[in-house]
Amino acid sequence: MISPIAAAALLPFALAIGLWVSWSDLKFMKIPNQASIVMVAVWVVIGLLLVLVQAMSLKFWALGLGLGAAVLVVTFILNALGAIGGGDAKFAAAMAPAFVHANLTLLAMIYIACSLGSLAAHRLLKYIPPFRAATPDWKSWTHKGFPFGTALSATLIFYLLAALSPLF
Repeated sequence: MISPIAAAALLPFALAIGLWVSWSDLKFMKIPNQASIVMVAVWVVIGLLLVLVQAMSLKFWALGLGLGAAVLVVTFILNALGAIGGGDAKFAAAMAPAFVHANLTLLAMIYIACSLGSLAAHRLLKYIPPFRAATPDWKSWTHKGFPFGTALSATLIFYLLAALSPLF
């Protein structure tokens, strides 16, 4: 699992990028390429700073880049098969470096909870008139697909929060 110090350093950026990704996916049913690029840049820059202050090993940082590349290949194949969207594929790969040495059971539970929670919240809010009136131009209300950028963002954020638990 990522160290609590590394999680604390990445969390503010993950929150900001996650909100951007979620909003964009809800409103436009698209995750901007720039969001994925910024997420990778955060791993590269913040990760290298963490390596310099010895809060992360160079090996862990490099493995993160490798995991991101592997996830990109797998998710592009899934995208080509029509299983996931292209933006989801790129963002999943961009956030993957944080999951090096992750407890896969914990990560799967977080992802499932975030997916189900995002789906339930989206479906519920769709039928609440004041919320719907405040967001009339969101494509996700009428699109046949679901904006999984919300679930992906939440997974990263809750994983980083879980990694902070040893500090408390």
